Amino acid sequence: MLFMTMRLAALLLAGSGFACAGNWTGILVDARCFASEENNVTKDYGPAERDMRLSIDACAPSGRTKTFAVVLSDSSALRFDAAGNTKAAELVKNSGGKRRRVRVAVAGDADRDTIRVSSIVTN
Repeated sequence: MLFMTMRLAALLLAGSGFACAGNWTGILVDARCFASEENNVTKDYGPAERDMRLSIDACAPSGRTKTFAVVLSDSSALRFDAAGNTKAAELVKNSGGKRRRVRVAVAGDADRDTIRVSSIVTN
């Protein structure tokens, strides 16, 4: 019985490493556009040579953006879940819906590269 309890505890601990609650700050972007920018690599121009500021500016969200992500200071991007996309779209709409850099603070639970957004505010 003790062995089974220890195995169950180990499984629960191992599974809990994939999801974590947290807060993130960064620049709000159109997730599809940013993913395309990240994948746009040639043999002469790799990801290390990319100017992230240009990618972020090119992927600034507009009133028509449907999927969002936050780009962190290390240039990694975390995508939003469906509820987060809805909240981000409302945030963009309330800011006038024009393409511009929007700095945000996001709270929620991360599961790999996706955030289950509980709140998002301009920062």
